[in-house]
Amino acid sequence: MGDDATDDRTSDATLAENDGQQFGRLPATAAERTVEGRVSREDVVDYFADRFAIPPETFDDYTFWEKGAGKIWIYGGDAPSPIEIEAIGMTCLRTRQEHWKPTTDFVQRFGRAASECVIELEPEEARAFAAGEDRDLERWEGDWGYLIAAHRIAGALEPIGIGLYVHGELRSMVPKGRQRDL
Repeated sequence: MGDDATDDRTSDATLAENDGQQFGRLPATAAERTVEGRVSREDVVDYFADRFAIPPETFDDYTFWEKGAGKIWIYGGDAPSPIEIEAIGMTCLRTRQEHWKPTTDFVQRFGRAASECVIELEPEEARAFAAGEDRDLERWEGDWGYLIAAHRIAGALEPIGIGLYVHGELRSMVPKGRQRDL
């Protein structure tokens, strides 16, 4: 980038800080950002399209919100911004870490629309994953990182949750309170 170019990093010093007690709607684009460190709707939709090939139009009727540092929520509708409430919609993504992490709720709701970074688990692997167990799975030939773990039920591939695939191992990210012995 040239000396006369301006980017988000140079303008961030004048941005407001995130208020962890209220929801703020994500700006449509980075150029519209008013809160330091806040991602844009475009960033979120692009992430789901790039990583999981979820079509951007999947989110046409949804708004995205941040409460706290990088906890992104998805809401099927519209609301005034900012808004001081306990919850709106469901959490869908954690962004203020090295690698963005989708939530189990998001994957179970929107994972059927994904066509990339989805690993189909055999029955025993699916049981172990749902119970929170990590498994060696050398057969995955895609990217390392977060994958949608899914299992075929009645002929359809159903998402179970999000897993982290590194070094030939699929690590279950199913929260302890949601783990099940099946």
